[in-house]
Amino acid sequence: MSKDLLKLANEVEHVIKPFGEFEILLFYGIVAEKMKKFLAGKELAAKNWISPSPTFKLPYLIKRGSKEPPLFIDVFTRAITPEFLETRSKIKSLKDARGKITKTQENVWNYFLPRKLSDFFYATNGENPGKPIDRIFFDLDRGESITAGQAQTAAKHLIQTIRDDKDMVGLLGKPDVGIAWTGKSFHVFIFLRKKMPNSFYVKNFQYAQSKPLDTFTGRWAEQVKKETKLNVVGGHEKTKNALNIDPSQTPSGKLCRVPLSSLHMHDPKTVDGVSLPVTERMLGDPNLIKELESYTPERVIKELDKLAKRLPKRFQ
Repeated sequence: MSKDLLKLANEVEHVIKPFGEFEILLFYGIVAEKMKKFLAGKELAAKNWISPSPTFKLPYLIKRGSKEPPLFIDVFTRAITPEFLETRSKIKSLKDARGKITKTQENVWNYFLPRKLSDFFYATNGENPGKPIDRIFFDLDRGESITAGQAQTAAKHLIQTIRDDKDMVGLLGKPDVGIAWTGKSFHVFIFLRKKMPNSFYVKNFQYAQSKPLDTFTGRWAEQVKKETKLNVVGGHEKTKNALNIDPSQTPSGKLCRVPLSSLHMHDPKTVDGVSLPVTERMLGDPNLIKELESYTPERVIKELDKLAKRLPKRFQ
């Protein structure tokens, strides 16, 4: 971790507003050091929140390696310095900053826009479709009326269902799993011992509504539904008042939220959560949601070493 960044964070009242306006790179620059192993070789991405205008209707702008020069975690962490952040606070456009910052810093600037709130994403299994995969990613997507507490219950049962599935153990051995709070719900991962072709995902995990029980995803969703009595469904397609167990962001060319530090936004001006690693044991805590929702960027930095130890051991 950059001691200079940490010193600056300790000197300001709000870590994501160190100079009076939004500047999320101070926070992300400090925490990113703890995610170097988790994000190694993965193209980074950013979802920049922008107030809609007559010329730009969407509330956000996504920057990613399939459309921009790729950005990786090792160069990202080296690029963020107090001097760079100060330059961003004083100079309003990237064009005017050229010559005062490095080419890598220009790329970071282009991804994470100054004075904007930005979610921190990465390409789950790399950019460009069809590449081999090294992790399976399930998004527990809360539909209308599904509470965070119910998503917690579903995540707990999903993990146990994965561990108890003899076909899964026969295919992969003892599953290496991970869990993250997104700021609103949960992500569940299965980390593979070696890279597998995309066909491995298609055959074993891609959900087909016409044949829901043909893959692990559909069978696990049905088992979680049975055990929890919640309206749990597989796949990406929204079902009213249901919780989706959605693996569709697994293949290369898809994005995932980083498991530690990504801000979660309600709108372009309001942060309503932050992503955090979660252990399996924590999923049994009835006060977990209240605890996770209490985290601020300042608290994340204060407890960073403890939080990083919740990442799967292979990434610590």
